[in-house]
Amino acid sequence: MTPYLFAEGASGYVDFLVAAFGAREVGRSVAPDGSIANCQLRVDTATIMVSEASAAFPASRAALYLYVADADAAMAQAERAGAERIMAVADMPYGDRQGGVRDPAGTIWWVSQRLSDAPYF
Repeated sequence: MTPYLFAEGASGYVDFLVAAFGAREVGRSVAPDGSIANCQLRVDTATIMVSEASAAFPASRAALYLYVADADAAMAQAERAGAERIMAVADMPYGDRQGGVRDPAGTIWWVSQRLSDAPYF
């Protein structure tokens, strides 16, 4: 499954995803007015798609769970890029070291580092 987000100011939002989470742009199509019709990005092994919001497809929000190698470093990078911290990084009882941020489009990102070999249920 690939998350697909509609964002106001999609071009700036793509820039944020690159700066905050190290996203890599895979491809982009542009509408006649110059706005992003579709942009595909890779964050590690996951794909995310972004389009400019419109009356037909208003800005959407979601909560995304992102596994990283170092939750503290990833949270700091996201905050430097303009994300708002909503939960400080801490060790969780379910085996993750996790923090949370809200990005400029309102999407929540749970930034987690797995500390246990046990499954997360």
